[in-house]
Parts: sequence; C-alpha cells; structure tokens
Amino acid sequence: MNANITMRDIAEKLGISTVTVSKALNGKDGVGEELRVKVKETAAQLGYRLNTIAKSMKEGCSYNIGVVIAERYTGAGHSFYMQFYQQLVQALEEYQYSGLLHVLHADDEASLVLPRIYNERKADGFILLGQLDKAYVHAFLGTGIPVTLLDFYTDQPVDSVVGDNFFGSYEMTNYLIAEGHRDIAFVGNIYSTSSIQDRYLGYCKSLLEHKLPLRPEYVLSDRDELGRFTEITLPVPLPTALVCNCDQVAYNLVVHLQKKGIQVPEQCSVTGFDNDLYSTLCEPKLTTMEVNMREMAETAVTMMIRKIKHNDETAGRVLVKAKPVYRNSVKPQNI
Repeated sequence: MNANITMRDIAEKLGISTVTVSKALNGKDGVGEELRVKVKETAAQLGYRLNTIAKSMKEGCSYNIGVVIAERYTGAGHSFYMQFYQQLVQALEEYQYSGLLHVLHADDEASLVLPRIYNERKADGFILLGQLDKAYVHAFLGTGIPVTLLDFYTDQPVDSVVGDNFFGSYEMTNYLIAEGHRDIAFVGNIYSTSSIQDRYLGYCKSLLEHKLPLRPEYVLSDRDELGRFTEITLPVPLPTALVCNCDQVAYNLVVHLQKKGIQVPEQCSVTGFDNDLYSTLCEPKLTTMEVNMREMAETAVTMMIRKIKHNDETAGRVLVKAKPVYRNSVKPQNI
C-alpha cells in the first residue's frame, strides 16, 4: 500500500469530490452503491490505505473486531476455524477494520475471564467463532458490547450466522438412502455443539421420512465433553454407511477402518461435512457437504458493522446454505 496516496488523488482520478470519496470509503450515506464500489476499487488500484489511527482518534473507535476461538479448535490438525478467521480478516478489510485473534484457554472459558483486548478497549465488537460455553457467551452479552456468534448459536438473544447444518445432513442422508443404504450410522457427540446436534437431527429426519428405525447403537460419539477427539467404537455388524459430522472425523474414521482391513467404500461408505482440507487428503476422497465459509464470514462481518453503528439492531439467526460435493467415498448398495 502507498501511504502517500490520499483521498484527493482518488477524487481527481474519478472526477468527484473528496467528500464523496470519504463517504464511500467510510460507509456513509449519500453515495450510490455503484459509485461506492468504483471508489473502493480505485482506492485499491492506487494503493490507498485509510489512516485508521487518525480516524479512530477522531471518532472514538478502535476499528478492530475481536475474534474469539476456543483453544481446543486451534491445535495441530485443526485448520477449519483458522480458515474461517482468514475469511473474516478479508471481509473486515472491506470496512477498513482489522480482526484481532484471541485464543481462549479452557480455564479462562470456565472462569468467565474475558479477553484482554476487551478489558483494554481495543475492539469495537466481538465475533465468537465456534462453540463456546453458554455461560461465557452470557458473560460477553452482559458487557453490552456488540457480539455476533459464528458457526454456532445458543438459546440466548444474540445474533448468529450458521451453516444450514440440519438440511445439509438431511440431504446427505437422503443421498445415501437413494444409493440403497439402509443401515446408516451417525458419527458425532450430539451433546457437544449446536452444529453437530443439528446435523444429527437432519440425519434423523431423513431416516424417519423413509420409515427407517432410529437405532441408539448407530449414534457413535467421536469426542469427549471438552471437545477432544476419542476413539470411535464401531457397532457389530458394521453399518453400510457412516454419516460423519465433519471431514476431519470422517478422515480419521477412514484411516481407522482401513487399518482394520475394512475397505472404503466397498465395505462401508463414509461421508463428511465442511469440504475442508481433510476431504481431499482422504483416500478415497470424501463425499461431503460444502460450507460456504466466505458467505458466512461476510454475513457475520456485515452484521457486526451494523450493530456497531446501530447498537439496538438485531438480525437473529441467519442460515447459509451448504451444497453437496460428490466424490468417491460412497458406493451404491443393492436394494
């Protein structure tokens, strides 16, 4: 970025006033959407960088958004939420905001210790990314600072953006049934997160609609109450298909099955959810549901910026559709 480029340079390039440029770059009223886009594109081409320090001093805002992720989602092998964070940073850049990452330790979550960036007033709002304890969310809401939940929700009155986990899992289970499968298990701790629970309920709805039994022994836990992955106990006889709550679990399960001499998909079909890195690391590559991470991040950021400008504005829970990605981990069964 060129620190010497000014709003006047952009205005002269487009033949408009610096006031119009300022309104366009700062999201103010009085500028049409087409011109706003053109101003931002020109600013990017010229290498303009908004002086957020001077702007924050003038307006009393930090132009930072805190992004809180639980430590259990950030260790080795956990890439999903870090990809989400990258999408958030890119979306925030469109509003001249920065995303400050805070990795929440388990002890702080249990003790309801809010991030230092909150206590030091370094953020104008917070996006809580990935399932956090309900009491911790409640503690954040008690501060009055704008909060948006991303990829989970609670029964509390707080805005959230989630993938359509219920319908995605319902659609995937329908696909397996259409391929001739009747013995289908669900893999995931259904008490762990709202996403897993919704995916389980979508699986249940598909079975019920096709008059297939809901079998308790076909609900296979994959993690403990702290979110740490555990060994999956497979039922005997083995189901013909396994609906996993995420691609990482599906990948681990395929490796586990293959070590036991069970061929995928010849002896057991496996599906995932998310379409993240693990879906293509797997061999065979996973049939899965693709989460539109970019749309979810952009929606959460737009929601947050509106809440900062109008603190009483609410959006409720916003669902973002997932789409199926068909690969090689499913084999049709003879009906």
